[in-house]
Amino acid sequence: MARSKVGAQAAKVTGAVNETVGTLGEYLRDQRQSAQLSLRQLAEQTGVSNPYLSQIERGLRKPSAEVLQQLAKALRISAEQLYVHAGILRPEDGEVRSVELAILADSGLTERQKQTLLDVYASFRAANGAEAASTQTPQAGTSPATEKE
Repeated sequence: MARSKVGAQAAKVTGAVNETVGTLGEYLRDQRQSAQLSLRQLAEQTGVSNPYLSQIERGLRKPSAEVLQQLAKALRISAEQLYVHAGILRPEDGEVRSVELAILADSGLTERQKQTLLDVYASFRAANGAEAASTQTPQAGTSPATEKE
């Protein structure tokens, strides 16, 4: 039963990510136009192919965190903003964001490994009730690791 809840949460996260891909493309297009760059110019500055960039803007492709970093640099906006629009990060404060940013910044991991870690982390938080987990404090004499066991 717990497994089916995690599966349902993962499906919700996947659905939310798929919905944000179109929003991401629109956001990128707006940022590119605000920067007065053509699609070709942005592609040259980022090292991303023109057709791939076009597909991202049309919501047909979901870029990796690395491509988002390149786009953010070329557009002179924060990579964190793009991660939120891409559904990689949630617009929350505190340790959740720092954990997610640490995973994304780890150059020793592949893009697939980063995404897998983010998915697992999100599913654990969802399964444990993100609100309850972030506001609970351990009782005296217990550690956070053993408190729920």
